[in-house]
Amino acid sequence: MIRAAGGIVWRGTSECRKVAVVHRSRYDDWCLPKGKLEEKESWEEAALREVEEETGCEARIIGVAGPVSYEVAGQPKLVLFFTMEAIGECLFKQSREVKEVVWLSAEEALKKLDYAGERAVLMANAGHQEGAFQRLDRRTAPGN
Repeated sequence: MIRAAGGIVWRGTSECRKVAVVHRSRYDDWCLPKGKLEEKESWEEAALREVEEETGCEARIIGVAGPVSYEVAGQPKLVLFFTMEAIGECLFKQSREVKEVVWLSAEEALKKLDYAGERAVLMANAGHQEGAFQRLDRRTAPGN
């Protein structure tokens, strides 16, 4: 099994929370920051490292957001997402892997994300982050 970790990274004030969404060049997709665990690395360490590498943000973990699983070339992959808060200024630098980072409201991020599993984990964790999100019917979340 491929093991990966990532983050739902929030920044802003309680009245205006934004979440990081990254554009990956290789896949030409929009997703939450994530990546494979390195040898002897914990889920939390991997998530924090990947978030910093892909967004330029140092972050702190607030809680476990949940898992997303799917297959890659016939091999199962499990991504464990953590809810995070960005610390200080984010210093994003475009890389081979990540072309762009955008900070969006939860509602905007749901429209931007390309993968149903990531939309579902964001929806499950964003209701308390943004008042407008409360209007969405969780029963219709992608992946449910």
